[in-house]
This record gives sequence, structure tokens and C-alpha cells, in this order.
Amino acid sequence: MTRMDDIKLLRINYLRGPNVWTYRPVLEVWLDLGLLEDHPSNLLPGFNDRLVAQLPALIEHHCGVGERGGFLERLKEGTWAGHVLEHVVIELLNLAGMPTGFGQTRSTSKRGIYRMVFRAREEHVARTALAEGHRLLMAAINDQPFDVAATVAKVRDQVDDCYLGPSTACIVSAATDRRIPHIRLNEGNLVQLGYGARQRRIWTAETDLTSAIAEGIASDKDLTKSLLKSCGVPVPEGEVVDSPTAAWEAAQDIGLPVVVKPSDGNHGRGVALDLKTQAEVEAAFEVADKHGSEVLVEKFIRGHEHRLLVVGGKVVAAARGEAAWVTGDGRSTVMQLIDAQLNTDPRRGLNEDFPLNVIKPLEDEAVLLDLQRQGLTIDAIPDPGRQVLIQRNGNVALDCTDDVHPEVEHAVTLAARVIGLDIAGVDVVAQDISRPLKSQGGAIVEVNAGPGLLMHLKPAEGSPRPVGRAIVDHLFPEDDDGRIAIVGITGSQGTSTLARLITWLIHLSGKYVGLACRDGLFLDRRHVERQDAAHWDAGHRLLMNRSVQAAVFETGARAILRDGLPYDRCQVGVVTDLEGASELAEFDIGESDQLVKVLRTQVDVVLPEGAAVLNANDERIAAMAALCDGQAVLYAEDPQLATIVQHRAQGGRAVFMRQGMVVLANGAFENTLSELSSLTLRQGRGTPVSSDTLLAAVAAAWALDIKPDLITAGIETFDADLSPARPTLGFTYAR
Repeated sequence: MTRMDDIKLLRINYLRGPNVWTYRPVLEVWLDLGLLEDHPSNLLPGFNDRLVAQLPALIEHHCGVGERGGFLERLKEGTWAGHVLEHVVIELLNLAGMPTGFGQTRSTSKRGIYRMVFRAREEHVARTALAEGHRLLMAAINDQPFDVAATVAKVRDQVDDCYLGPSTACIVSAATDRRIPHIRLNEGNLVQLGYGARQRRIWTAETDLTSAIAEGIASDKDLTKSLLKSCGVPVPEGEVVDSPTAAWEAAQDIGLPVVVKPSDGNHGRGVALDLKTQAEVEAAFEVADKHGSEVLVEKFIRGHEHRLLVVGGKVVAAARGEAAWVTGDGRSTVMQLIDAQLNTDPRRGLNEDFPLNVIKPLEDEAVLLDLQRQGLTIDAIPDPGRQVLIQRNGNVALDCTDDVHPEVEHAVTLAARVIGLDIAGVDVVAQDISRPLKSQGGAIVEVNAGPGLLMHLKPAEGSPRPVGRAIVDHLFPEDDDGRIAIVGITGSQGTSTLARLITWLIHLSGKYVGLACRDGLFLDRRHVERQDAAHWDAGHRLLMNRSVQAAVFETGARAILRDGLPYDRCQVGVVTDLEGASELAEFDIGESDQLVKVLRTQVDVVLPEGAAVLNANDERIAAMAALCDGQAVLYAEDPQLATIVQHRAQGGRAVFMRQGMVVLANGAFENTLSELSSLTLRQGRGTPVSSDTLLAAVAAAWALDIKPDLITAGIETFDADLSPARPTLGFTYAR
């Protein structure tokens, strides 16, 4: 077969917000198939078999057929390479642990040129998957060898580098389930939940309610113990020491056995348990001293290690630990036994996807110390049947939430309150967590800020616990979705003036308003940026601003096609017109009918409790009312338009003119705005505002439940000019 030239990737564009394809971010790729336009899959000898051999799970892709094996049917019938590339990329993402179900491929007006998109949670991961999928597809087409496993590993590495950690991801997922929006604020795990003034922030399992003082207290184990002890919380006796000799003296005073650990360490590093001799204590001091600023000697509490997660004053999950042991066979070294009997456990791994860690004795001095105390080294060969203790802690992953005794719950929630943490991981040592601590000599040994959640999300045994939902419910009451009022405006005629007028009306209603439009970026009455701000980046900055109580966005067709909308949903979405198609040739758009699919994006994102504000003069725009999850408010000068008459007959709302007055109609009921006798605003002063802009603004304000008399006052005091001599948002106060 003649070798096929590579498919050309003409343009790659990451659509970060809701777009013409879907509500969610996607990677859009413009493809030139070249000779492959004349060679669909059924005309490429052996191609289908080679591709399925490389990616056998393609059988699970439903494609347009709607059932398992649907995509394979399309391959047999004959489908084009752009469509195949879409499914190859999706499968690579699935194999890399980032499941993706959405993808589409559509032809353009130019032969052999296609637009292909696929769901992309993270841009860098999507671009890597695209590049690797492209290579894999061309290798399959040209019957060349290809290492699929290495490719999947490359994509998975990108996922690990770029995607949220499991603790943060579970909180974000829980927020999404409650329809609370989120914004990732850095390349790590700092995430904003909600918009503007209604936002909360998380950093893994820390929140903006987590006190820095409390976090500092929790990091000092000795101070934590003294505070807990003063409030009657059971804690082990202990003291801070500064030398191996002092450690042994303290151990004798406290009474053997003891624990030696760093006073401000974490993750169990440098902790040695059940120490009974001077040599053990002094050796443990040297290890602990490397992992913290001070060393703490404590009374050893017998029992299992437990981690209880406290969120908002409630225990929401608990996990129990078990010591790790190996059994000698008379042939294998301790290291070989660890690898064969412990590290082969499928629950152990090197990253956060696994509930248990791979044990690496050479990197864990506590393991080496315990072996030394048993008279062994890592290279020793234990006798057949000998039980060797490898790890005393670090294996807390057995769910025991349902076993926690009420008095234990009271003690740990009190501990979190004493320290001042809204979210805390409280470490408890007890023989039986279903009994009160005092009756068994149990104690709270640590209180941790920013606790890991993986042990509760993926326990080695037992049921996963909805800890992400618990944290979201702690941050947001049941009726709080973290949203501010958002008005989105799209079109091309008078949209900047319309955006400023709506902003002025919201401002008069008492809210601190942000505005991103072609005239610039505004915060309340300040013009903070004078360049075009009708795009995704400027819009996102508004949503991140903690002062903003409402926001207005102008987003034209070009911005929707290039970036998507800067917000996920809005309370009011305005569509003014379908002009400007001639300026969008680069997006394969040349007619106004093609703009319907683009601008309907603004209607698609209206919340169920919101409204679409639509220009009734254009039947194509008025017809978008059927696409809206919420209500629709039509506007036009002429109340006799068929679109308005029909909409009102169905009980819908409309805004129109009658005898020079603006009328708000809700079905058959009408309310006339007073003191408006002309469509020319600010007579003799400033630039007149068109009747369509006026009516759209009134309709949007009405949809926001702004009172009619306030709407009237706002229109009378609005100045459309943005000259330097005038107020920065084009406002003038009536005298």
C-alpha cells in the first residue's frame, strides 16, 4: 500500500468555557486529511485489524450507533480518518485514567478539512493525548510498529503532573454535584469554589476557614498536647528533649515503653514506637532529629492507630491501621520478603491512586530501626515461619467509621475545636475504637491540619466515605450554590452600551458589579482597564474578585468560537442580533444562519431559575426560547409581532413599546413604566441609546427582579458616553 502522508493539524484551540460543542472545556482541532480524504477506513487494507489490536477497548465506544461496538461498525462501513483520530485520542485518555466520553468530528466547507473536538479537562493533557494519538493513528494506517504502553504511560504522566490530586478532586467533584462552579487558581491544588463574593477556597483539605494560628498549633505536637490536656482530652504523657541522653532520661521518667518522634513532623516520618531500651531510644532520637525542629518523647499507647476526619465539628470518616509483617521462608532476604509478600499487594502503589504505599526500607529509617531491634538487617534471611515486623504505622486504610463510639467522637471533635481547625485529621491510638478511650487507656496522639483524604476515599477494606461532599456542605449551606448574579450578552449591535446600561441598573439595586465588555473592564464605578475586555481572561478575573456581587459579560461570536464563555452558567443570557457573519471566515462561517448555533451557546447556559432575553424582531433568535432551561423574555418595539403575540399567548414575558412608553407584559398582564415618553435618552446630552438596546436592558433588569421604578430611574440617569470628562461607567446622577 502507498504510504499515506501525515494528517495535518492545522489549528489547535482549547475552548476553556461553554462553547458551540458542549458545556465543558474541549480541545478543538482543525485537520487536513490530504490523500486520506479519498481513503476511508474500509479502503485501507488491514488498518481496522491493526488499530483494534493496538486498542482493543475501542469495542466499548458506542459512537453514533448508540451501543457497544458502534464505532467498530463505523470502521467496517468506512469512516474518515478525522473521526478515527477522535476515538483514538479518547481511548488514550481512558487508558491513562482520565475517562472521556465526548467527541465530535464535522466536515467544513473545504474538502478534506475537518473540525474534531474531544472533552479536555486539562489543556496540557489534551495536547499530549492528541499528539500521541496522531502518531498512533498514522502508524496503524502505514503498518508501522508502535509502542502503545509507552504512549499511555506518557499521557498518564502528564495527567499526574497536571491534574488535581485525589483529595482536591473529590471536593471539586462534590461541588459539581451540587452545581457549585469552580476555578482552578494555580497549577497545584488551590481551587476556588463559587464565584465572586460568594466564593470559598480550598487547598487540598484546607479551606479559607482554616485558621493559620490553628495550623501553626497543630504543627507543634507538644503545644497541641498541652492544650488538649488542659481541656480534658486524653493524651499521652511526654516532653521535648534536645539530646539522646535527655531522651533516655525522659523515657525513664515517663516509664517504658515510649515513642520518640519529631515534634513538628508529618506523614509518620521519623516516628519510632514501643521503645524499651536505652539503645533503642537514643537511636530513635537521631532519626527523629532529622525530621523536625525538636524531638518529643511520649508514653507508648498500646493499640491500633486510627485516623478520624473531623469536618465542621463532626466526625465524617474513620480509618484503622495495621502493622505490616512478613513471614520468613528460610531462603529469602527481608527485602525479598517485603517485595513478595507486601509490595505485590495491588492496593500498594507509588502515587495517590493507591490506598497503601509501597514499602521502601532503604528510604524509611523507622523500618530499619525496627529490624535492628529484632536482630535483623534488610539483607538478613529469617528462619522459616518467623514473623518479622516491617512497619508499625503508615497503613491506616481500613474503614471503621461505623464503629466509632460516641464518646470517642466527642473527644476528637473537642480536640479539633480546641486547636481551632474546621477540618482536622485526628490520630487516635486505641485497642478498640468502639469503646471509650479512658476505659482502655487510649489517647489522641496528634491533630493534623490539611489531612489527606485518600484513606477514606479508597480504603483498603470497607466502604468509601463521601468526605468531599462533607467538606462542600461545610463550606456551603444546603441552599447556597456559591453563585452570583451573572448576565451574559452576545451579538454585535450596541452590546457594549447594553452591557454598561444593565450594569448601571444592577449597581442602583445595591450590588457591587463587575463588567467585562469591549469598552474595558469595570469594577463598580471604576474603569480599571480601557482595552477590549470582552473575552475569557478578563471575564475570569471578575469571577475571581471577592468583592463582585454581580457580573455582566459581553461575549461576541468570535470570543465564543475562540475561547468559549468565561462562566459555566448565568442567570440572564441576552441575544441581540445575528450580524457579523462576514467577519468570521476563519471559523468557516459566512452566513447569519450559521451564527444561530454559535450564539445559542448564550441561551444554553441560562440556569433553570434564570431567563433568556431575546430579540423578537428575528424569528431565529426568538426560537431560541425553546432551548432555554429557564424562562424567556422577548423584546421588540412592536407588540403585534407574531413572535411576541404567540409568546404571550403561552404565558410568556415580553417587553415592548406602546405610545412611547415601555410595557412589561407577563402573559395578558401589563405594567407600564412611568416617566418614559421618548426612546431618545439623555435628550440633548450624550449619545442616544437605540430603542432595541433600551428594551433589552429593561428586559434583563426585569429578569433580575429589579423593581420597575428603579429601572425607570436608572434609565433616566444613564449616560452612554465614555468621554474622560464623564463618570467612568457612563453614569450621570439625576439632580
